[in-house]
Amino acid sequence: MNFEEIKNICVVGAGNMGHQIALQAAICGYKVKCSDISKETLEKADKFVDDYLPGRVKKERLTQEQADQARANIRFTDSLQEAAEDADFVIEAATEVLELKRKIYADLDQIAPKHAILATNSSAIVSSKIADATSRQDKVVNMHFFNPALVMKLVEVVKGPHVSKETADLTMKLCEKMKKVPVLLKKEVDGFLLNRIFAAITKEAMWLLESGVAEVEDIDNACIYGAGHPMGPFRLNDLTGLDLSYIMKMEKFRESGDFADLPTPRLVEHYIKGEYGEKTGKGWYDYSK
Repeated sequence: MNFEEIKNICVVGAGNMGHQIALQAAICGYKVKCSDISKETLEKADKFVDDYLPGRVKKERLTQEQADQARANIRFTDSLQEAAEDADFVIEAATEVLELKRKIYADLDQIAPKHAILATNSSAIVSSKIADATSRQDKVVNMHFFNPALVMKLVEVVKGPHVSKETADLTMKLCEKMKKVPVLLKKEVDGFLLNRIFAAITKEAMWLLESGVAEVEDIDNACIYGAGHPMGPFRLNDLTGLDLSYIMKMEKFRESGDFADLPTPRLVEHYIKGEYGEKTGKGWYDYSK
């Protein structure tokens, strides 16, 4: 497949990451269909688009014509069949649970055209664990966007041992067309690039908190005012979602059986209370005011 032949994009999952990835692709000129099994999630995603585009016009980041075209380029549907049947490129942004992803990819393999590349936005699950659920293993690749996907420039493209050079090259080019900065990982590794670095920082931050050495705000301030980070690890966790951190930790523990991989007690406490960060109004910080 030539890069110019990529016209239609399917995004699976209309949650926080999915609908932003879909909208970014639509703004960049692609015809996009975004699917989700939750009608409530689809309605929220559709409303987000209606609110976001006029705001970009008001700030003069988009012309009215560009906003209108982007709106026309994107559709939301609860039918995976409808979303993927004519896709040239699929970006999956479903929950970080391996068996769920494998089921989605088995379905996509039956629905999407044979030339279509199937990319996962997973930040933790390498594509080699998903690829054999399909008959096109060479076309299954990690394409990891960062939250918020409309703002963050970085995308990690991971060339696992099964991924063809053509697939990796096309994925890198698509990132650039979507106005992102792709980085290529030549082999699979847990945590990829940036999250692997952040994981080391976050692990130490959690240890300091659980050990009673310092509280959340002081640890964050040390990272901001001492290391020059734009935000501390706890504030960043509130932005990306404590629920995602919990799910990823549990998934890793199920795989390794190592108790060190379990989420920390304070993270579990927030998760049980439904305090997932900014999106719920409370996480490590209180956003209710």
